Amino acid sequence: MDQISIGKFIAKMRKEKSYTQRQLADLLKISDKTISKWETGNGLPEVSLMLPLCEALGISVNELLTGEKVADADYKKKAEENMMNLMREREENKQKMVLVVAVGGISTISFVTLLLVVCVYTEVIALPIKIVLISIACIIFATGIYFAMQGERTVGYYQCKHCDETFVPGFLEYMAGAHMLTTRYLKCPHCGKKSWCKKILSKSSVEKQ
Repeated sequence: MDQISIGKFIAKMRKEKSYTQRQLADLLKISDKTISKWETGNGLPEVSLMLPLCEALGISVNELLTGEKVADADYKKKAEENMMNLMREREENKQKMVLVVAVGGISTISFVTLLLVVCVYTEVIALPIKIVLISIACIIFATGIYFAMQGERTVGYYQCKHCDETFVPGFLEYMAGAHMLTTRYLKCPHCGKKSWCKKILSKSSVEKQ
């Protein structure tokens, strides 16, 4: 899905209804900053907001996801394309998560390997070389873990247990949140409550629950 096109379409339909961003936000019980984020292509409406948004703008969900008005003759085709896009997003995020895990694993193995070399050959390797090897090991480990965590944070979404909304947490909040397998203790930006939020790969995952 093209977030830019969808955002422009939301803005266009909002203006046709003579709503300000604040008025539309009040109808949906969200902030006008969220409306602005959608219209600038920096995010998509949550699944739970799509129907209320479409009702307010007088459009269908299919038209919202397409980013334009859809003629009756093209409706089924566009619906199938939108479903395929959602499935494609899920598959792409699966591949990205595999890469994220691989980066973390390779970094850890490299770190442990270099430390073992220093420990095993402690009498052969000179002190300056040991320091260099340990420094390289730490840099590799830190860099790999950083990129792995950034990837795990931004690939897909976290789903709030209280309101079922999905979101991507900030890096500092992500770092501070306790985690257990595929869940992390985070504060939802929509309802403001903290809970063990489940990791999902696409918003289509929400629809299937």
